[in-house]
Amino acid sequence: MRKKLLIGLVVILVGIQFWPVDRTPPTVGGEIQAPPEVMAVLETSCYDCHSSETRWPWYSRIAPVSIWIAHHVEDGRGHLDFSNWDAYPPNRADHKLEELIEMVESDEMPLPSYLTLHGEARLTPDQKALLLEWAERARTELE
Repeated sequence: MRKKLLIGLVVILVGIQFWPVDRTPPTVGGEIQAPPEVMAVLETSCYDCHSSETRWPWYSRIAPVSIWIAHHVEDGRGHLDFSNWDAYPPNRADHKLEELIEMVESDEMPLPSYLTLHGEARLTPDQKALLLEWAERARTELE
């Protein structure tokens, strides 16, 4: 019985390797504009899930991880997409910045599961302060 279960599991794991995962970058509109030091933090800590510039690591090609990561990136872009920032009307951009502030202040972003394999994305206190200052300033400029 165990042998049949093991063989079934292997067949399933091999079979899902053929499950197509779309890694095509979405259409890019107008990217967010920020000072170079802010852009550096955004690119290191946010862009993999919140832009069209996702870096797909080797393990993102192995199912079922590939399916999970692709869904995660799609969901992240759905919440906030720095590559299509110009598509947000001012009130929506303001709301996105407000959410960014809340998520960074509460250490909900970057996600702990992402930081497990991407320690370089962990925000230092100085980086958090830089992002928060910039986001607050950007919100006032939208008014």
